[in-house]
Amino acid sequence: MNDRTRALLAVGLTVALFLSVQLGALALVEPFYEGGHQSVEDPDDPTNSLVYFGIILVATALMLVTIRYDVEWLIKAMIIAVSVMISWYVFDELVPSVVTVGSVNVVAAAAAVAVGGALLLYPEWYVIDLTGVVMGAGAAALFGISFGLLPALLLLTVLAVYDAISVYGTEHMLDLAEGVMALKIPVVLVVPTTLSFSYLDPESTEGVVDGHEESDTGSDVSSGTDASNSASDPSPTADSSTDGGPRPDDASAESDADATPETDAGDALERDALFIGLGDAVIPTVLVASAAYFLEVGTLDVPGISLNVPALGALIGTIAGLLVLMHMVLKGRPHAGLPLLNGGAIAGYLVGALASGLSLATALGL
Repeated sequence: MNDRTRALLAVGLTVALFLSVQLGALALVEPFYEGGHQSVEDPDDPTNSLVYFGIILVATALMLVTIRYDVEWLIKAMIIAVSVMISWYVFDELVPSVVTVGSVNVVAAAAAVAVGGALLLYPEWYVIDLTGVVMGAGAAALFGISFGLLPALLLLTVLAVYDAISVYGTEHMLDLAEGVMALKIPVVLVVPTTLSFSYLDPESTEGVVDGHEESDTGSDVSSGTDASNSASDPSPTADSSTDGGPRPDDASAESDADATPETDAGDALERDALFIGLGDAVIPTVLVASAAYFLEVGTLDVPGISLNVPALGALIGTIAGLLVLMHMVLKGRPHAGLPLLNGGAIAGYLVGALASGLSLATALGL
């Protein structure tokens, strides 16, 4: 399989994972609201975004301290517990209540426990990805019905700026990613570029953080803002960048003048997998779900999901940003994901909202 084919397959799988999260969230919007999962009293309060951002900062600091003192197992236990919780929310709404004990859907509960067991006992890449899709869809739907349009737009803007600072400035989220990658937990989406790749291999993440290639079978790693999930709220908040190679300040990296696109792409695809943070899929999808839930214009009749033109615009904008991001990643350089992804989601949403006849002020939730 040549590099071009591998690149196309990797991009295709990444797009499919993002679309699965987005469509899953749209399918869960109405069931979650009817099930009483809206987590705030006033979804239009813009301070909700600031509170959530504060939670991210605190959770990030705690995780860095955990890594500093070599007790990363606490992070793994926390993420697996959150995975079971969100899976339970999702399955309880989607799985028919064939068997119940009291008010508990036994099949849904068993499926959620099975997710936790699979993550603990057999965290292969497809287990991580499937769990990530379930968690991502559930989290985006939860936040989508809890964040009105203005809070959602503020959240995406603040996290895009923070992601850029954490990758290109302080780089502290690269350090966080280095600590959690080996834990094999669903804080990233794993995109194999070779048929032989196994995430169970202890060397599957060796030498991939910080762009230092310690082996020829390493992987491109996604790392950035809150590269692991926040457990302070039952939803993943992995706002991360995609790393296709050396860090921006790596003194050993080739200069841009010496690098060619062909060489960069070849370097990126020499590794066995690409990683992209789960939050890169979740955060822009919050706006997709929010637009679908809070706007009643441009409604599209699509079976099984809530969708309107503004939400569709945000969805398309996210995928457009993803394609640009993947193009940059395959050149072998690390990049903050959320500026492109959130920027694409916001731009697409505004185009869809204005095309639906909304004023700019209304589209912004003002």
